[in-house]
Amino acid sequence: MAKPKPPTTFKEQFSALRNLPRFFKLIWQTSKGMTIGNVALRLIKSAVPLAMLWVGKEIIDEVIRLIDATDGDNSYLWLMVGIELGLAVLSDLINRGITLLDSLLGDLFSNKTSEQLIQHAARLDLYQFENSEFYDKLERARRQTTGRTILMSQVLSQMQDIITVIFLAGGLIAFSPWLILILIVAVIPSFLGETHFNQRTYSLTRSWTPERRELDYLRYIGASDQTAKEVKIFNLADFLANRFRSIADKYYSANKKIATKRALWGSALSLVGTAAYYGAYVFILLQTVAGIITVGTLTFLAGSFQRMRGMLQAIMNRFSGISEQALYLQDLFDFLAIEPTIKNVGKALPIPNPIREGFTFENVSFKYPESDIYAIRNLSFQLRAGEKLALVGENGAGKTTLVKLLARLYEPSEGRILLDGVDLRDYDLKELRDATGIIFQDYQRFQMKVGENIAVGNIEEREEAKMIEDAARKSLADAVIEDLPGKYQQILGKRFAGGVELSGGQWQKVALARAYMRDAQLLILDEPTSALDARAEHEVFLRFAELIEGKSAVLISHRFSTVRMADRILFLENGTLLELGSHEELLAKRGKYAELFDLQAAGYV
Repeated sequence: MAKPKPPTTFKEQFSALRNLPRFFKLIWQTSKGMTIGNVALRLIKSAVPLAMLWVGKEIIDEVIRLIDATDGDNSYLWLMVGIELGLAVLSDLINRGITLLDSLLGDLFSNKTSEQLIQHAARLDLYQFENSEFYDKLERARRQTTGRTILMSQVLSQMQDIITVIFLAGGLIAFSPWLILILIVAVIPSFLGETHFNQRTYSLTRSWTPERRELDYLRYIGASDQTAKEVKIFNLADFLANRFRSIADKYYSANKKIATKRALWGSALSLVGTAAYYGAYVFILLQTVAGIITVGTLTFLAGSFQRMRGMLQAIMNRFSGISEQALYLQDLFDFLAIEPTIKNVGKALPIPNPIREGFTFENVSFKYPESDIYAIRNLSFQLRAGEKLALVGENGAGKTTLVKLLARLYEPSEGRILLDGVDLRDYDLKELRDATGIIFQDYQRFQMKVGENIAVGNIEEREEAKMIEDAARKSLADAVIEDLPGKYQQILGKRFAGGVELSGGQWQKVALARAYMRDAQLLILDEPTSALDARAEHEVFLRFAELIEGKSAVLISHRFSTVRMADRILFLENGTLLELGSHEELLAKRGKYAELFDLQAAGYV
């Protein structure tokens, strides 16, 4: 179980404020008009408290004057009352305007940063998503897209209160500078306490990111349509609930200690502030009784002191909150700062169309970062233009890794891959991906409409109904779709209302249609038909071979009756090339391929 790292220092917390300019740049880019409006309203609002206190002072002094006066002219009194009413209405309207703009701007900012997160994550390398530390960073960044919108309101409120305090301080200093000193004594202890516990809370939250991510995962698998069958049939409910409780209780216990200490120390330090306030209040009362100041001035000073005390307390406590939020904000910026290693370098070349020679692997090796084991080792072969190549081998032999290298989802650790004699890294990455159609065994079952599920193969053509229907026909998914109530508009999956779930084989035909959505020069099928029976898979691959005539293709399947349709078969073992040739050539060789083919054939006898 993770142990909380030592709390961040005050210096680290203060330095986190350097994130605020970048944060407000994002807010400005979200909506310039709303940002200007919000700031303008808060500037006006910052002057209202002083004006209200001054008008209140004038009203009280005028009432006392009128009690002793003989002229009875109360026009000034009613003028002040009218001004106070106007200020009250103005204050209410400004508050509502600020609340509205905070809400709207916060929602827009959350949407914008979420979009930015999605876009940036798509740029990153595939291997990064297979790393637990990366997932921790991603999880922390994802939380910031919704959890930090309050920071905008906090910072703007801080600026507003600071300006208000400056106004109020002018009145207090004119009367007695000692009141400002008493104020500082009243708020500093509480501020230091809040700062300390904010640091502790941030350290705890950050160090427990893996466990919190596991809690989210346990919530999901414990109550999900994707896992419901296994949870029921294997009686996993108690196991999952107990595991969740074990982790959650430990996190609760650690958080409870901090929360309890925070409450106790906060109460004690608050008493110091309260005592200082009443000391100043007694001093002002004595001055009033002595006739040094008027009753109206008493109310003005007492009100100013009380407001300043509350505002300074809020400012200092809010500073801790802002710096804490800014620390969390760093998680978002840290994630956005991660750069992919697989990207265009210099002036990228266009993909040749058509491909003339094909792909060539030259002593290609690949191992995952922070791993000493090679998934692919010294692999050399050629995928000729227009050739159908089948990859065969036991699980873990490196077949899927090979096709990911071919699509440049991975980069070789050693060696190089050539396309028409040019290093694959010299070509434009987007053009390479556009020229490659690939369907993996673990394809995604999107809880979307049928047409959208197919269109993801070439999402830019999602409005082209004819293209989508042609792709469905080629993959044999059209017969499945015709039986659905909503046809191509039918939502798949049970997550949303009106959704329909498909069988594994039906899903695979829909997923296969994605490969036909683009006019790719290279098509890769990585066991996407594993849920089909042998006859259905054979039919799909026969149709596939007919439809991609003249194009290069890579097929992965455990059924030898299917791979025998390929022009050549590459047999992988432990990431190395064991055998390469046509079906007939490999049978004649009587090697590992022939051995496994005979074993599988015997299973059908």
